[in-house]
Amino acid sequence: MQSLEVLNLSHNHLSGVIPTTFEEMRGLSYVDVSYNELRGLIPNSKAFLDAPLEALQGNKGLCSNVKGLPPCKHLSKKGHKAVFIIISPVLGSLLGLFVFFLVLLILQRRKKDRYPQLEQSDKHEGGSLFVSSTFDGRKMYEEIMRATEAFNDIYCIGEGSSGRTYKAKLSSRDMVAVKKLHQLLDDEKRSQNAFLNEIKALTEVRHRNIIKLHGFCSHARHSFLVHEYLEMGSLTRILKNEEEAKELEWSKRLNIVKGVAYALSYMHHDCSPPIIHRDIKSNILLDSQYEAHVSDFGTAKILELDSSNWTSLAGTFGYIAPELAYTMKITEKCDVYSFGMLALEVIMGKYPGDFISSVESSDPSIEMGIQLKDVLDQRLPLPTPQVEAELIRVAEIATECLNHLPESRPTMLMISKILAAAQAPICSLQLEPSF
Repeated sequence: MQSLEVLNLSHNHLSGVIPTTFEEMRGLSYVDVSYNELRGLIPNSKAFLDAPLEALQGNKGLCSNVKGLPPCKHLSKKGHKAVFIIISPVLGSLLGLFVFFLVLLILQRRKKDRYPQLEQSDKHEGGSLFVSSTFDGRKMYEEIMRATEAFNDIYCIGEGSSGRTYKAKLSSRDMVAVKKLHQLLDDEKRSQNAFLNEIKALTEVRHRNIIKLHGFCSHARHSFLVHEYLEMGSLTRILKNEEEAKELEWSKRLNIVKGVAYALSYMHHDCSPPIIHRDIKSNILLDSQYEAHVSDFGTAKILELDSSNWTSLAGTFGYIAPELAYTMKITEKCDVYSFGMLALEVIMGKYPGDFISSVESSDPSIEMGIQLKDVLDQRLPLPTPQVEAELIRVAEIATECLNHLPESRPTMLMISKILAAAQAPICSLQLEPSF
C-alpha cells in the first residue's frame, strides 16, 4: 500500500507488536492506533514518530523515544540468550533450504528440454542459447549479428516498451524481424522476465492474427526474438503518416479491428490457461494484405486459474483499464478495455481521448451515429451507408468495452462473434455483461 496516506486502526482490539513493515509505506502521513492492546517499539516511520500522543494512547505497552511514550527497555543478557536459542535453529533451517533450492536451480538449468514445443539447436560459445523451430539454430546467432551489423541503427524498424526491432535478411533470402530486448542493468530480473514472458506466450499460441515466432536467443550480450517480418509495419506508424493513413481505407480498418478481436478471443478463451496480453494498443503489426497481427508480448501474463492474479502495473498509459490503478488484479477484462481504446483509435485515426470525454458528458439521447460523423478520420472520404453502419457497430462495442465496471464489459468471445456477423443489423446488437 505504497500510496496509502491516512490509516485509522483505533478501537480494534489489536494485540501484539506493530510490524516493522509499516516503515515501507512511503506515502503514509497519518496513523491512529489508539485504544488497542499493542505493545513494543513503534515503527521507525514518520507517520508513527510524528503522531500525536492521542493517536498512540490506550495501549498496553507501546514504547519509543517519542515524547509521551515510555522508553523501551533493552533486552537483558538472559533475553539475549533466549533470542539466540530461538534464532539459531531458524537460521540453520533457512541455510538448508537455500542449499536445497540452489541445487534444484542448477539441475533445472541443466535440463535440455525446457521448451518441449521447440527443438533446442545449439549452445553458442559465450553463454548463448538459440532455440528454433524453423531455422538452423547452429548458425542463427552469427547470421543475425551479420545481417544487422551487430544491431546497427540503420536496420531498426521500430521500438516498443520492451525492446527495439530490426529487419534482417538471412543468407537463405528469408526476411525476418529481430526484436532485441533492452538491457536494464539496474533491473536485470525485470528485463529477463519480460523476455521469458514473451517467449512463453508466443511459443504456446497458433493463430493467424498473432505474430509467428521462429526462434529466440538468450546470450550474455544480447537477448532477442526472431519472428516473421510483416511488410507494412506497425499500425501506429501508418496512422501517423498522412499518405499511408489514406491508403488504410474503411474496410481495411474494420478488418484490423476484427483481427485483433479474434486474436484476443483466442488468447482468452481457447488457450489453457488463458493468456492476458496487458499492452494492447496501436502497435499492432500489419502484413502486405493489412491483416492485423498482435505482437509485443513482453508484459503478457499467463492467467493462473486458481490464483488471485495480483500483478504489478504494466501496459501503456491511456490504454490501461482504470481498475488496475487501485486493485492491481489482472483479468481478461483489462484487455477488453484496451481493445475498446484501440478500436476507436483505428476509426478515428488518432487517440480517442476527446471523443470518450464527450460521450461521457453528452446527453444519452444523442445518437452514436451523429457523434461518430464528427470524429471519423477526416483523411478518408465519408463511408457508404453500409460501411457507416458497421463503423457505428464498432463504436458501440468499443464504448461498452470502456465501461468502468469490469464485470459490465463484454467478453472478447462475444465481441468476436458480433464482429464476425458483418451483415447483422444494428438493432440485433446485444452486449450483455458477463460476471
